[in-house]
Amino acid sequence: MHYLQQIAFVLLLLAAVWFFSRQVKFIRRNILLGKDENFSDHPDKRWKNVLLLAFGQKKMFKNSLVAILHFIIYAGFIIINLEVLEIVLDGILGTHRLFTEFLGMGFYRFLINSFEWLALGVLVVCVIFLARRNMLKIRRFISHDLDGWPRSDANYILITEIILMLLFLTMNAADVVLQERGVSGYTEHATGAFAVSSFIQPLLTSWSDNSIILLERICWWLHIAGILSFLNYLPFSKHLHILLAFPNAYYARLEEQGKMKNMPAIQNEVLYAMQPELAPTEAGEAPSFGAKDVMDLSWRNLLDAYSCTECGRCSAACPANITGKLLSPRKIMMDTRDRLEEVGKNIDKNGAFVPDGKSLLNDYITTEELRACTTCNACVEACPVSISPLEIILELRRSLIMEASNAPQEWNAMFSNVENNFAPWKFSPDERDAWTQN
Repeated sequence: MHYLQQIAFVLLLLAAVWFFSRQVKFIRRNILLGKDENFSDHPDKRWKNVLLLAFGQKKMFKNSLVAILHFIIYAGFIIINLEVLEIVLDGILGTHRLFTEFLGMGFYRFLINSFEWLALGVLVVCVIFLARRNMLKIRRFISHDLDGWPRSDANYILITEIILMLLFLTMNAADVVLQERGVSGYTEHATGAFAVSSFIQPLLTSWSDNSIILLERICWWLHIAGILSFLNYLPFSKHLHILLAFPNAYYARLEEQGKMKNMPAIQNEVLYAMQPELAPTEAGEAPSFGAKDVMDLSWRNLLDAYSCTECGRCSAACPANITGKLLSPRKIMMDTRDRLEEVGKNIDKNGAFVPDGKSLLNDYITTEELRACTTCNACVEACPVSISPLEIILELRRSLIMEASNAPQEWNAMFSNVENNFAPWKFSPDERDAWTQN
């Protein structure tokens, strides 16, 4: 029976790793569908961003209370799951609390006690966040762009975290009771009671040995199976940012947030208008402007889409959204990810992308949304993981105007003046500075 458990565990572990690696390849391929961009500059500043933004969650601390609560969950996720390594090795080798042999009983007890306090903290914070998300009418949590799966997804994760922490504490309590009773298989590394699970032990005093062994095994299996399931759920969840926040922080743009990327083709046109002698004598291939679909965006924009936490801080800070306009920067990121997933499935089905009559522009993100953006950068400043919805908005708007010639009449008048008079005003080129004399 003991060997059957080891075999079953190894098979479960291999299946979980295989499925997760498959999803990682799918996401990586999708991100690399975007246009190439170089982010190899200033590695020192980039690693600093990883340390401050991803590990330290610097931007979260604009709201200290929420940041501390979020950090408890984050620390719990990172630190408590170090204990998973021992569970994995115990499952493969058929051992019991293997790390006591290497860490020493004193240090091992310190670690497990620390994990238990963290587990209790995570449990309490998850309950608070569930209540906050579902009972308090916080605008960014009740927004319609979260209707359906996105709203349920956040609740599922919080409930899963609560269950995992309860399983961990109950498993420890049952294990210690079995140690104290001298049950075979549990006495080799007697740890004694732990800080938090000791409060659960009295509930088990009337149980038989076999019942407690069954409880301990069920908690052990459900705990590790739950963690492996959680790992494979991440690629389908907004909580993928737990993993992608780190590369996203590393590849964050280092320029000023208000700086926009110029289009070389347009810059050259302006140069040739001012200095016609520099214009090429032969017409080259006509450039395309902006982005109509996800493949026209950069891979960095697509990484942003997958890294979005759907927290809604960007939309809460957006002046257009606040004043009731259709634009929601969070929805921009969610729509980009949804379209990218659809394109990826299209490629998997057909071997290469087959046009499906859809595009990110118009089918997912509307003209009205794009025109509501004031390019104020409030969404970029608010994002805790340095995502830039504004870059995607600008690229789509460039395609809308420069490829589809779709712009309001007032804008077209200005564009015409710029093209003909080299200024937004209806002066002749020789008099375009005349307004300064009035």
